[in-house]
Amino acid sequence: MFDFFLIDTAFAAGSITNAPQVADILLNILYFLLSIVGIVAIIGLVVAGGFYLTAGGNEQRITLAKRASLASVIGVIVALGALVIVSQLTKFFLMPL
Repeated sequence: MFDFFLIDTAFAAGSITNAPQVADILLNILYFLLSIVGIVAIIGLVVAGGFYLTAGGNEQRITLAKRASLASVIGVIVALGALVIVSQLTKFFLMPL
């Protein structure tokens, strides 16, 4: 009447031993987000260069281009700094015993 085959199959499966840890998944997400931030900052630097190239002597456009390039360089520095900090913290806290 009852089919206990499914229960036996579930017990036979055992535990998952090769699954990634939650810390590894979160680190992969963080590395992905940091790479997106770096790509956006580099695209901003290219756009700022385009602004400067097409300014044609207009002081307001030159000022805009300089501010955009400064913000993009700061973005690249922040992204690289965060990447270094995260990798060092990962080595410190997830060190194998």
